[in-house]
Amino acid sequence: MKAVAVSDVYIKKDYYEECFASYPEYDLKVVDFGDGTRTGTRAVFHMIEKGGPESVPLPEELCREIEDADILMVHICPVPRSLLVRGKKLRAVLSNRGGVENIDVAAASELGIPVLNNPAHNANGVAELTVGLILAETRNIARSHFSMKNGVWNEVYPNTDRIFELRGKTVGIVGYGNIGRLVAEKLSSFGVRLLVNDIRYDPDEILEDRARYGIEAVPLPDLMRRSDVVTLHVRGTQTVLDASLLSLMKPTAFFINTARACLVDYGALYTLLKERRIAGAALEVHPTEPTPPGYPFASLDNVTLTTHRGGDTLNAYSDSPAMVMSDYARYLAGKKPRFFVDPEVGYGK
Repeated sequence: MKAVAVSDVYIKKDYYEECFASYPEYDLKVVDFGDGTRTGTRAVFHMIEKGGPESVPLPEELCREIEDADILMVHICPVPRSLLVRGKKLRAVLSNRGGVENIDVAAASELGIPVLNNPAHNANGVAELTVGLILAETRNIARSHFSMKNGVWNEVYPNTDRIFELRGKTVGIVGYGNIGRLVAEKLSSFGVRLLVNDIRYDPDEILEDRARYGIEAVPLPDLMRRSDVVTLHVRGTQTVLDASLLSLMKPTAFFINTARACLVDYGALYTLLKERRIAGAALEVHPTEPTPPGYPFASLDNVTLTTHRGGDTLNAYSDSPAMVMSDYARYLAGKKPRFFVDPEVGYGK
């Protein structure tokens, strides 16, 4: 059998070679995609997000190699209908990403080609950063660092009179999927109370984690009212936290977003922060990236900002091919894979 894998600046050729060393039944062919730079690759992906998988030219080598391939594994590289129809033997498309904007899932479904993705590839990295942002914002780590780098010994911050330890506090996790569950696992060691909300609970996981981490599943308004820290881990493109929900937060509470900016009313969030109606926020994601000059949140003294690097770890990229192949092996064995892209929904279920 033949596997065609497409490398880029993130998922490198040797990651594929290491993965497929455990699957000697496949003859591996690695094709390169992109200009080898993060800036160039990001620009290409933004084109794909706006114009779909047909909007970016494919490597000629890929168009040749796909013709007798049994499986195709990609990361950023687009997989349009025009490529899928050339794969006469193609049995599956495997993606090293969670999102499938670069794959024509509807065309794959019509052609009877299953698509498996990997939303969990960067889950641990994002969960670790979430904990780091909670500590950085509530304990003024970034602000203290910035002051000292600028020659100022600062001991007064927006929350100086109410800096709290996490022990005994309540953390609300909005979105209890791959990342949310890892956040709960990591925060449980801090002795916090954990509230969770998700539109698609796994009943077995909820029961197990209630015993393991002491989580409490609650309606979203209750979570917003009761939490000392609210952290968002939802996938989607529609607003989840609007002005009315954000306004329910305590004036002493902190908001953390490592998911997507479009999920939150950032205008309302800015007003709450500026007027000190919540204590602070840590934002890893932004409406426009890179952020433009005059970005409003950069002017606030109760916000920690990072440059959307939550999932940007060596492990997130190097481990992903093996994770996806393991899931595909389960699929071939007739078992339920962890992630299977539903063409009606467009993401792994």
